[in-house]
Amino acid sequence: MSKPTRAAAFPAAPRIAPSILSADFARLGEEVRRVIESGADVIHFDVMDNHYVPNLTIGPAVCKAIRPHTTAPIDVHLMVKPVDAIIPMFAEAGADIISIHPEATEHVDRSLTLIRECGCRAGLVFNPATSLSWLDHVMERLDLILLMSVNPGFGGQAFIPQVLPKAREARARIDAWVAKGGQPIWLEIDGGVKADNIAQVAEAGIDTFVAGSAVFGAPDPDGYYRGIIGRMRAALESVGARRAA
Repeated sequence: MSKPTRAAAFPAAPRIAPSILSADFARLGEEVRRVIESGADVIHFDVMDNHYVPNLTIGPAVCKAIRPHTTAPIDVHLMVKPVDAIIPMFAEAGADIISIHPEATEHVDRSLTLIRECGCRAGLVFNPATSLSWLDHVMERLDLILLMSVNPGFGGQAFIPQVLPKAREARARIDAWVAKGGQPIWLEIDGGVKADNIAQVAEAGIDTFVAGSAVFGAPDPDGYYRGIIGRMRAALESVGARRAA
């Protein structure tokens, strides 16, 4: 079986990644197209199994269904346990990035290697209480680090500000790794990100921003999302301007 077409290109930072968990599932393909046309960079795809987290969402069939609607990267966050059997299914369905939680596998290194062997970029996800010490052993396997700024399971939760020091530590680890000749690694955050706090989050070193209800809960009158994504982009540009000054 031939694999679905991968993303045409991976966008440069900063990246806005709307989570379709908050989209209108009755018209999901249209939602995906509109949010990308409105200026988003990545589609974030939350998978929950009612086992690792207390919620049940969507599977690889939905990923396969939305793949033809965009060439933007599909960033799959697997909140499932055990996880290894699910990884090839999402790779086949058209995922470009697959991220896992260290608590969801017996062998983190092996699971990350499997993601890459399936042709996807590999990410590791840290809940608010999960230590970054896992990075001591797997940096060479990573393309993305995802920090949860809520406890995973449900959309629409409030941002946990105690994650910001953790973001700064993760950024320092990535910068040190790259300075030693390591591969680039995205630093993503998910949970409670909105237009009014995205600049603060960016100042902590985040370069990829997942936003669900903040985006899909604020459509423009024509059904698009240009207004909210534009406000987020302007806030991120202000951070970039301050750094360049």
